[in-house]
Amino acid sequence: MSDRRLTTRARAPLRLGLAGGGTDLSPYCDLYGGAVLNVTINRFAFASIEARDDGRIVFAANDLDRTESFGIDDDLSGAALALHRGVYDRMVAEFNGGNRFGATIQTNVEAPAGSGLGSSSALVVALVDAFRTHLGAPLGPYDVAHLAYEIERLDLGLAGGKQDQYAAAFGGVNFIEFLAGDRVIVNPLRIPRDILNEMECRLVTCFSGVSRHSADIIERQTASVRGSDRAAVEAMHSLKSDSIEMKRALMTGDFDGLAAILHHSWAAKKATAATVSSPHIEEMFAHALAHGAEAGKVSGAGGGGFMFFLVDPPRRFALIEALRAIGGDAEPVVFAESGCQSWRLPCPR
Repeated sequence: MSDRRLTTRARAPLRLGLAGGGTDLSPYCDLYGGAVLNVTINRFAFASIEARDDGRIVFAANDLDRTESFGIDDDLSGAALALHRGVYDRMVAEFNGGNRFGATIQTNVEAPAGSGLGSSSALVVALVDAFRTHLGAPLGPYDVAHLAYEIERLDLGLAGGKQDQYAAAFGGVNFIEFLAGDRVIVNPLRIPRDILNEMECRLVTCFSGVSRHSADIIERQTASVRGSDRAAVEAMHSLKSDSIEMKRALMTGDFDGLAAILHHSWAAKKATAATVSSPHIEEMFAHALAHGAEAGKVSGAGGGGFMFFLVDPPRRFALIEALRAIGGDAEPVVFAESGCQSWRLPCPR
């Protein structure tokens, strides 16, 4: 049993979905197998667990300025911070014999809500990993990712796919396969350093200024697959194929090929649901393309959140300035090569 008198902290990286996003959703991945290519970036979800002597259970989301406090025997089902509650309940049930303990569980995320960077799932991964260390639970990265997926999708009933949890747990550039029977294979890509540096220099992210709720888009996509909507299923097939082709292009440093695949993938993504794009997003895309971007797409389910673009490095600064001029929160990208990490330190007095 781990020493509860210590404070436990964890951080998990957010990700850019380069290609294949949506094919990690059921029932598509169960019927046809899904594949995504993603990379984690230098934005993080943070979690900490600090022991309390008064027996209170405190959930705090510092970035949302929200705190809730409960007695050790209180009903937690009404907690507004559902992710905190879901992880606490599951980890206590499985790894602490169902025995609750007093603690302050705090989080913050370096992205706005509805970002499309997998922030909610990264937060759950950070919470699970913090509890793993705090309770001494025997979990590896696959276990942490799968448990985070189950807490979000099954315990809490939140719509979404599987890629975000595995990206946050493993970190780096990964080609991830999603197969029937809940099987997931994470393939870390050993990309030459020169190519990785060049890719990093070619990427620009831009927050659209619109936070989106992905559930509606996801429900439309899954309903189309369940209903055997031929156009939607073919679009999903195309997204999966793009992830395979983009992996090859990235491994060989074919940046012209990357741009072409990204352009094609954005068109296929929009074909999966009418709400993936919007007039505002299309306007920002047109502005980016007119100021040096070679291709781009929305990260995540779509409808808003973050977009990212590929650009020739000498034109990157001008593209960032052009996007900022129309109200976009644009900035360069720095990759995060490590997945979720947790550590211990003495509790503050």
